[in-house]
Amino acid sequence: MGAEHSKDKHQRRMFLLRKGQRLPAWEEALISGKDPKSLLKRGLRYVSVSLIMKGMTNVPDFLWGLSEVQKLNLSHNQLVVLSPALGKLDRLAVLNLCGNRLKCLPNETGLLRNLKVLFVDMNCLSEVPAELSLCTKLEVLSLSHNCISQLPSSFTDLTNLRKLNLSNNRFVHIPLCVFALKGLDFLHLGSNRLENIAESVQYLVNLQIFIVEDNNIRTLPRSLCSITALELLNVAYNSIQTLPHDLYLLHRLPKIAWNPMDKGLHISHNPLFRPLPEIVEGGLDVLFNYLKEKKQHN
Repeated sequence: MGAEHSKDKHQRRMFLLRKGQRLPAWEEALISGKDPKSLLKRGLRYVSVSLIMKGMTNVPDFLWGLSEVQKLNLSHNQLVVLSPALGKLDRLAVLNLCGNRLKCLPNETGLLRNLKVLFVDMNCLSEVPAELSLCTKLEVLSLSHNCISQLPSSFTDLTNLRKLNLSNNRFVHIPLCVFALKGLDFLHLGSNRLENIAESVQYLVNLQIFIVEDNNIRTLPRSLCSITALELLNVAYNSIQTLPHDLYLLHRLPKIAWNPMDKGLHISHNPLFRPLPEIVEGGLDVLFNYLKEKKQHN
């Protein structure tokens, strides 16, 4: 039986090679009798395995036995589910699952207690398991381009989180648990269905980059003006008609910005009538002076 199986593998290899196609790296390793550990790459910081764009619909079982892995890249495949065996890779610090077809993450993701960076962008997630909040070392979490409308309340336990990307999802309100993440310096909620920003945003005192472009926001809360660490505030493509007078307190905003990558205040494509668009076009100093005068006269 074993000899026949080996013969089938050899025939498949020869067929693919005749057609000029390369076998996936893990199949090359296994067919040639190599130890699967030969796929491990030892860098300065991490022991890594990269299986990007391999057309995989399932993760090969041998991978769950590579307990040394600290950085795993399974992005841009066709994965629909992840095995609960993922939890065995308890040394993982970086996990990239972008560009697959995942509808959920296994609860065992919560066993990855050393996880610092998790990318699950461009999948089909409609929810996130509460167990993910057990990954308390998590610093970067990116869930953009999914179908998520809420987060577990237990996310308040992610006290080390610094960067959170929830863009291109289905949020109508910023989840309450987000306001408890006081260590955040980056928060992206662009291209959702937000109708407002709660006054509780003031608790995100370390926020430097806040992006809520392309939503249905009509007003900005006054409390937003107390986040003086802000260097980039993007509220473009909303339904904002007026600006809070205290906006001038955001002294680290360097300019009115037009390029999405630039630091500054992004306010374009809003139906502003107070202040008039002409004042905004005059630049940030003109805008802030206008707001100061309005506040003094009120």
